[in-house]
Amino acid sequence: MNFGRTVFAQLLDHLPSYEFQKCVTRYRGDYQQKTFSCWDQYLSMAFAQLTYRDSLRDIEVCLRSMQGKLYHMGFRGKVARSTLADANESRDWRIYADFAQVLIGIARPLYAHDPMGVDLEHSLYALDSTTIDLCLSLFPWARFRQHKAAVKMHTLLDLHGNIPTFIRITDGKVHDVNILDEIIPEAGAFYVMDRGYIDFDRLYFFTLCSAFFVLRTKENVLLQRRYSHPVDHSTGVRSDHTVILTAIESVKVYPDALRRVSYLDAETNKRLKFLTNNFVLPALTIAQTYKCRWQVELFFRWIKQHLRIKSFFGTSPNAVKTQIWIAVSIYLLVAIVRKRLELRPSLYQILQILSVTLFEKVPILQALEASSSQDNLLEDSNQLILFHF
Repeated sequence: MNFGRTVFAQLLDHLPSYEFQKCVTRYRGDYQQKTFSCWDQYLSMAFAQLTYRDSLRDIEVCLRSMQGKLYHMGFRGKVARSTLADANESRDWRIYADFAQVLIGIARPLYAHDPMGVDLEHSLYALDSTTIDLCLSLFPWARFRQHKAAVKMHTLLDLHGNIPTFIRITDGKVHDVNILDEIIPEAGAFYVMDRGYIDFDRLYFFTLCSAFFVLRTKENVLLQRRYSHPVDHSTGVRSDHTVILTAIESVKVYPDALRRVSYLDAETNKRLKFLTNNFVLPALTIAQTYKCRWQVELFFRWIKQHLRIKSFFGTSPNAVKTQIWIAVSIYLLVAIVRKRLELRPSLYQILQILSVTLFEKVPILQALEASSSQDNLLEDSNQLILFHF
């Protein structure tokens, strides 16, 4: 039992502290640090994410009001605004990026058997990016347009449980297609992407790795039909063709045949055309696979709405990346706790409950299951609720 310990302390029990210390040691994060460790920094930023703090001063005031409980919550040093600001500026952001990768390794097996929305035996990933707007006067290093600054968060999402497996934070000017160079395709897996990732040289690498891609084609992609396959028009599929590229430069880098599936979406009455290198799955399954790409859009909207990655506590590239990676790790931590404790509330509901119970000394399971008997708790048709079954 966990009587006498705060909910925050019990939540931290699900973090592999030994792995965190390995990340700190790797980048010498605590070198010559005596009073405010990387762990203190992480806890302070985690507290800010879980309780929706808006500024460093906000974090400092709230934590000082609970000064007597900080030691029992895992804090080993005093949290001052200037100290936290200096830590965000100077502590290597890769400490928290590597630790988030550790949490990804824990979370993915827990959600490995969750439904994806399509009948597919192989792994399914969605690749996309989101732009995080910044103030140009405060973040001049992140110039995106003439009067705008931004960074991009490129994410490869495992659609078994919507767990991010790859994240890269770049300048806003970096084109999405360049991220394909950093992804090592998994043999037999499916990768769903939008039109911004059409680069046949890079896509051929997926084919050589025995991985499959599904993406929408562009109007200016020159294709020649070689074979037509029968389709059931009642399913919405309009055509299923084997095609080859005809543009000289495209043929040089992608000499193999491709499959083009045309699908009429009954809800929007739009005709969509997909390209894939998979010739085995039914045409309808190819269309349904692409529809699952919407999950990565929901993921981006969810973390922007419920985590602190739109207003930042520091203005340097290191501070921005640190905050984003810690936000991602909190998302993963809550997802891990939800699965380990077999909780019924959605991720959104769990975050809301944690925001008001972190300092309570009750068993965490009791605090988080308090809403299970109330089916309409926090239900809002306008809210984005992940992991809601």
